[in-house]
Amino acid sequence: MSFVSRARSSVFAIALLAASGSFVQADTSGTAFQMAVAESTSANPVIAEYYRTNGFEPIWVADTPVHAARRAALIDALSTTDRHGLPGARYDVHDLIMKMENARSTRDLGQIEAELSRVFVKYASDLQSGSVRPAQIDAGLVREVERRAADEHLRQLVSSEGAAYFRALMPQSRQYIALMKQKKALEALIAQGGWGETVPVTKLELGDTGANVIKLRNRLVAMGYLKPTASPIYDDELLGAVQAFQIAHGLEPDGVAGKGTITEVNRPVSDRLKAVYVALERERWLPEERGERHILVNQADFSAKIVDDGQVTFETRAVIGKNTHDRRSPEFSDVMEHMVINPSWYVPRSIITKEYLPKLRANPNAVGHIQITDRQGRQVNRGAVDFNQFTARNFPFSMRQPPSKSNALGLVKFMFPNKYNIYLHDTPQKSLFSREVRAFSHGCIRLAQPFEFAYALLAKQEENPKAFFHRVLNTGKETTVKLDKKVPVHLIYRTAYIGPKGEVQYRRDVYDRDRKIWEALQKAGVALPDVQG
Repeated sequence: MSFVSRARSSVFAIALLAASGSFVQADTSGTAFQMAVAESTSANPVIAEYYRTNGFEPIWVADTPVHAARRAALIDALSTTDRHGLPGARYDVHDLIMKMENARSTRDLGQIEAELSRVFVKYASDLQSGSVRPAQIDAGLVREVERRAADEHLRQLVSSEGAAYFRALMPQSRQYIALMKQKKALEALIAQGGWGETVPVTKLELGDTGANVIKLRNRLVAMGYLKPTASPIYDDELLGAVQAFQIAHGLEPDGVAGKGTITEVNRPVSDRLKAVYVALERERWLPEERGERHILVNQADFSAKIVDDGQVTFETRAVIGKNTHDRRSPEFSDVMEHMVINPSWYVPRSIITKEYLPKLRANPNAVGHIQITDRQGRQVNRGAVDFNQFTARNFPFSMRQPPSKSNALGLVKFMFPNKYNIYLHDTPQKSLFSREVRAFSHGCIRLAQPFEFAYALLAKQEENPKAFFHRVLNTGKETTVKLDKKVPVHLIYRTAYIGPKGEVQYRRDVYDRDRKIWEALQKAGVALPDVQG
């Protein structure tokens, strides 16, 4: 009988096993039990307070079917942590089972009661809210993760039936469940040896022939983009498969297998599995309630979506922050409150001191399209100021670009006030949206179709949203339009996700954040199958 099976049927479920082999009834109401629980929970004040408040009533070790079901549910959960990509060694289910089987006294029972609660709370928190802390991994991971307190987990467990609370712990989103399915499929692929031989990094296109074309074809067949065939010709069928692969990996779907495409084709299954593990962890960080209507910006996908009742109702290309330490777009959730039509651009202090002050020192008339204002908001006469006397620390002015088509924010911005000064906006630099990798901004999110985005938002409160928007726009005046119902905004970064039709999508790790998260998961005890492919 296995360790887990022994735990499920253990005599510990009903009594303590004495050294003689006879059974001694456990007294969980006595002082010895209570003292053992108090001592064993002293390192966790919240759990300790829970037991004091509840008169040291046992959650796990009492001699009832309810307590036995709880123990069995916990052992089951801890024995299947690999399904979620959690660090199973952290909970050490084997050690728990050994302690239960070796219990010989009421004191042992109290210690085990405390240990089961400690491990349960850790597991519950990890599964529901993530096993690593984002803020400790990367400066751009500023998301505030919702975590239930230990005593809340314990109270809700006690008030639930059997294993119901365990089943409810994991994120219930379609994305999480689909990612778990993909994880299982990739692990099976690794066990079978992966996707086979890689393709030499070269350029292959329609009409080409030879061994490299066959290798590309074989790789795409193994990945499921092409039906099996031995043709050595880069024909229309292969071109279509390459395009399908490119679309699923965020590449320009030109049907040419160049360096970028072949590099992605050659990535082993293990790389994709790591991305799925990280995606599962990231999904655990997100708020449980996303909002019936919400905005989802996937930075790795360079896209912004409006989601209504789980369905994407609008999508546009996006530009994110440049990949430098001071410009990368952060990840967090907030609530959109209003839009500003014909916005002024109030230049961030960092841009003023790093970019514009050196230009003003050289030429006071530099960046003439931007107004310089004093603390009272009055425009400053540039010719009357010696900019060489100022440093980044003591520069006393603000800078503002008035509304216009050439304004850095374009003609509309979408505001969800936050301490990072991040928002969504239009831009006059339309050519950037044709790029494959779109990381060019100072951190804010630029939208390829800002007007259409505005129409979609206003459709909930205006009979003719397009006409309303342009009526305000045509005034040329800076105008704030409040949203009657505020809309949650989630700035995420997902290099592996499942599309609306169930298709698996992968993206490049442009900010190198997923690599750091994977390393943190590894340090916590997460591991992949050994075989690479």
